[in-house]
Amino acid sequence: MRKISALGALLLTACVTINIYFPAAAAEKAADEIIKDIQSITPQKTEPKPKAGLTDWQMTAFQWLDNAINVVVSPAQADEANLNIDSPDIRKLRATMESRFASLQPFYAAGFIGIKADGLLAVRDAASVPLKDRNQVNKLVAAENSDRQNLYQAIANANGHPEWATQIKSTFAARWVSNAQPGWWYQSAGSWKQK
Repeated sequence: MRKISALGALLLTACVTINIYFPAAAAEKAADEIIKDIQSITPQKTEPKPKAGLTDWQMTAFQWLDNAINVVVSPAQADEANLNIDSPDIRKLRATMESRFASLQPFYAAGFIGIKADGLLAVRDAASVPLKDRNQVNKLVAAENSDRQNLYQAIANANGHPEWATQIKSTFAARWVSNAQPGWWYQSAGSWKQK
């Protein structure tokens, strides 16, 4: 009986499952960094919010209360999940996409291309694109879409989780739209909208 319970305990401890969760917040932060870099957008400076009108004694009381709570309940010191966005493949793709952006920007501004719901680009209305530009627009869109797909997989691979590529693509899809410049077109609920 003792051998059976020892064996059972050993089997229970051997069946530990480690769940590795997709770091969604880190992916959003990484997507914003990459997109702003590609589009050469400098982050906007935020003005500090004015402090609430608390008196000195109220601030002292709140600080004392915070310190007392931290003694009783230690503050959580969890490391923020991080996503590696620096590998030779990622750097190469980012550089290529950044150099292509100058060619894409006038077509975004003219409304010839837009961001689809999946984050890839599409020619919105091929007939509206001047004949002399159609071939170039199609080539730029195809190259950009290929690089975007490769970028998502490269990020997933750089983090040792190739299975994350779909989640990374989904995260980037939302961030491409969020980082779109005013006047650009994007798909939402199956229809085109202008930002």
